[in-house]
Amino acid sequence: MTIPERINKIYRLLYTKYGPQGWWPGDSELECVLGAILTQNTSWTNVEKAIQNLKDLNVISVEMLRLITTDELAQLIRSSGYYNQKALKIKNFINFLYENYEGELEKMFDQEASMLRDKLLEIKGIGPETADSIILYCANKPVFVIDAYTHRIFSRHGVVPEQTNYNEMQELFMDSLENDVEIFNEYHALIVKVAKEHCKKQKPICTGCPLEDDPHTV
Repeated sequence: MTIPERINKIYRLLYTKYGPQGWWPGDSELECVLGAILTQNTSWTNVEKAIQNLKDLNVISVEMLRLITTDELAQLIRSSGYYNQKALKIKNFINFLYENYEGELEKMFDQEASMLRDKLLEIKGIGPETADSIILYCANKPVFVIDAYTHRIFSRHGVVPEQTNYNEMQELFMDSLENDVEIFNEYHALIVKVAKEHCKKQKPICTGCPLEDDPHTV
């Protein structure tokens, strides 16, 4: 079986087991962007607490996030961890939005995906995973998001070498799958699901995993 065939097979196995995941949670495009920044190195439960704090104080708008101080913002998102760094990242994103798109997310999302990605990566503190999450889940443009879970599962199952980097793995997925936002969205969400339930960093639980019969090395 070729690598593209295995990537598609794993998607079918995961989807059959878990069904649609309904990602990305959020009530607005801005909330989606904030979630993409805040979710790094923390659980989604902690992100929800931070976003709810912003909602409770009516700060969850581009205008208010521009006006609030970095220190004030940091305290509101404290539950997300690394809150000082994340506050800086959010402020950097908001400044970027005003400098390039007059503070309007819709204007930013109108830009072609590859050009938008290049621009997002110029923002201090925004890496490939966060940029791609914004493009896929918030701008609704087809790009495959790679994270630690993706690398863990597909290297353990021998689909890619352990040393495969972000761009190499992303290119492999995008060459192997139909160029479709819904598929990219579901696949990434399903990878997170199986990683949390079975393919744990330490002591993976292979029994009962939907990929249990797929060739793998642990």
